[in-house]
Amino acid sequence: MTDVAMEPKSDVNVEPKSDVEPKSDVKNAFEPHDINDVLVVGVGGQGVLLATDILADVFLAVGSDVRKSEVHGMAQRGGSVESHVRRGPVVHSPLIRRGRADALLSMEVLEALRYLHWLRPGGVVLTSLQRIVPASVVAGGAAYPDTDGIIAQLRARAGRCAFIDPDALVAAAGDVRTMNVGLIGALSAFVAGVPAAIWEQVMAARVPARALDANRRAFALGRHLAEDAPA
Repeated sequence: MTDVAMEPKSDVNVEPKSDVEPKSDVKNAFEPHDINDVLVVGVGGQGVLLATDILADVFLAVGSDVRKSEVHGMAQRGGSVESHVRRGPVVHSPLIRRGRADALLSMEVLEALRYLHWLRPGGVVLTSLQRIVPASVVAGGAAYPDTDGIIAQLRARAGRCAFIDPDALVAAAGDVRTMNVGLIGALSAFVAGVPAAIWEQVMAARVPARALDANRRAFALGRHLAEDAPA
């Protein structure tokens, strides 16, 4: 684990967590300023850490105290990777408490389900619909859950959900590897008080120049999908 204070897994187990609580019956209107604790997850090689760096830099740019913590797991073998980003006037711990994340960003749809118990009831889920089959499924020891079933469980807990289809991303941006920035674009629709110019400046500073145009298109697609996501 890397604990980073910033100033102003083994083979994937396809069994989802069983302690996911349904969202509350109370109104879960999600206000943009509620986005303070963000959990970013995916499979090794999907750009989880780049997405985390962009998000942390954006929060720093608007004057927040920011801490992040990265758990690499067995990323080089296609295992789960998770990264916590927290902001506020003063942040003491880099780790989000389970059930308290305001937003869950996932680069792979089953990873969204695996980490759903970290999300607070009524929070935001932003996920790719890409399916990466883990070794346990390839070996015949488990089955990959149905995507529609996964989406139903995500909707049952979240107040808002947005989904990015990898084919749509390729059509818009030309490269599925921009999914991480597409999800950051989706998140930007829920974060109040951050001018568009800051997202652009941070992205330009973090993304290689040769890939910047594709990432700009991915960001725009993600934001559009999030703005149109049903409440």
